[in-house]
Amino acid sequence: MFDPASLTYDANGLIPCIAQDHASGEVLMFAWMNADAVAQTLATGRVTYWSRSRAAFWVKGETSGHVQKLVDLRIDCDRDCVLALVDQTGPACHTNRRSCFYTAIRAGAEIELTQPL
Repeated sequence: MFDPASLTYDANGLIPCIAQDHASGEVLMFAWMNADAVAQTLATGRVTYWSRSRAAFWVKGETSGHVQKLVDLRIDCDRDCVLALVDQTGPACHTNRRSCFYTAIRAGAEIELTQPL
């Protein structure tokens, strides 16, 4: 049985999590998890993060309805980062965009790639 404590967390007990759309491969967002958030995500199938600013669990979509259903959780080779393959309902970004990675740097300038939905 998998033990979330077997992952490598930083000094604050956190591990980076990248959320990626399981069907398209689009990278949606980055957030932090602690061992309890990892365990809760695996137990419920709803991606749960640790909000550093609120010092509380954050179940993606709990208030917005923009839910992330877990399809697969993967661990990187160093066990210090996780990849959540998700089925995303609605935008993943708090700016109401599909992805948080909507700005590119091209020829030394920032280019906004997508508008809010």
